[in-house]
Amino acid sequence: MSQTKPDIYQSNHCPPCPPTASTVDKCIYWLGIGLGSGLPRRAAGTWGTVGGLVVALPMIWAGFWVFVVVTLIGLIIGSFICGQTSRLMGIDDDPHIVWDEWVGMWVSLLPTVFVLHQFGQLSDFYPNSITFWIVIVLSFGLFRLFDVLKPAPISWADKHVSGGFGIMLDDVLAGIIAGMITVIIVFSFAPMT
Repeated sequence: MSQTKPDIYQSNHCPPCPPTASTVDKCIYWLGIGLGSGLPRRAAGTWGTVGGLVVALPMIWAGFWVFVVVTLIGLIIGSFICGQTSRLMGIDDDPHIVWDEWVGMWVSLLPTVFVLHQFGQLSDFYPNSITFWIVIVLSFGLFRLFDVLKPAPISWADKHVSGGFGIMLDDVLAGIIAGMITVIIVFSFAPMT
């Protein structure tokens, strides 16, 4: 497997799943590339994050505990999905592997969803509210900012932790930081009843 991480600022072709891969491996590969959201040649991580956000919304609308459980499952199986997809591609941490972006985006939404749940306002979290759009834009924008710029400790994790866990870790850290900042900004200015 190549140890060289492709340049995310260049147009990159998504390495195909080997035709000899088993049906299970093909399913893992498709989860790894975010059900196709990681296929674009440019900005695969951003498109993957959009895919993760699209998936997150019905999870949130299904209820707080559904969102928490699916996010935890995504975290638990994420190292395996990312590691196996990387092996199938033959490239360590290819930018088209976006399961980590999906889970990172879910993690970035988790603190705000928790607070909305605690205040009984999660049932009002729909596109017709200003809070919805502020949360979505802040969570998405801050997550992408931290995922791309990789300030410490994200940069340390990206450079020193390898394999499927390493692929996941930097995005989870970016999601935690983005989520904490989002919840502080949103609820510093939003009235809670």
